[in-house]
Amino acid sequence: MGERIEFPSNGNHAGGYLAVPEGGANGTVGVLVIQEWWGLVDQIMRTCDRFAEAGFTALAPDLYRGTSVPLTEPDEAAKHMMALEMDEAAKDLSGAVDELRRRTGAATVGVVGFCMGGGLALVLACQRPDAVAAVVPAYGVIPWPDAQPDYSAMQAVVEGHVAELDGSFSPAAADALVDELTALGKKASFHLYPGVDHAFFNEDRPEVFDADAANLLWERTVAFLRSQLG
Repeated sequence: MGERIEFPSNGNHAGGYLAVPEGGANGTVGVLVIQEWWGLVDQIMRTCDRFAEAGFTALAPDLYRGTSVPLTEPDEAAKHMMALEMDEAAKDLSGAVDELRRRTGAATVGVVGFCMGGGLALVLACQRPDAVAAVVPAYGVIPWPDAQPDYSAMQAVVEGHVAELDGSFSPAAADALVDELTALGKKASFHLYPGVDHAFFNEDRPEVFDADAANLLWERTVAFLRSQLG
């Protein structure tokens, strides 16, 4: 259903995977899908396809610029994540937002991210408050010292997802984030998934994948994006 595309990124070009509903992108809700630390892998592209089947136009920018890491090599993935040039990533994410707006004709978009992508979804909402109206961070982490968000700038509503057994982004961390955002007058909440671990949505990782929790996350995400973006 989807295809690889290029789009403008601050005077240059970036790449990504775009999935469009059967009737075309114009008039649909745009959703930016941000990768885990593995890169733009098949599972992220299939997630874009699922959004298109549900009536959204979904774009996943390729933040590693053509590189991806096998799911069996977490140490290598961690190296790529920490080596990510945040200035370049910010340009690519902002360009992807504008590409979605151009294709859909809508003023605002939603952002969904997993693992490091969940953290970047929050960062992007603070950097583009003019365009990001709904944010779905799924077990999101922000490990980069130079990427801590200025949450006072955020205008989006946040509905996140946290795994009970997650050692990277714990339920306590989710509660603290909700408290921080609420104190700033933002709308934020997190769904807790009992008995599951980090990355439970990724069906290509059978050691952590949980079908029931993943289906519930998907249903909640689709409903949330529709309620916030039309």
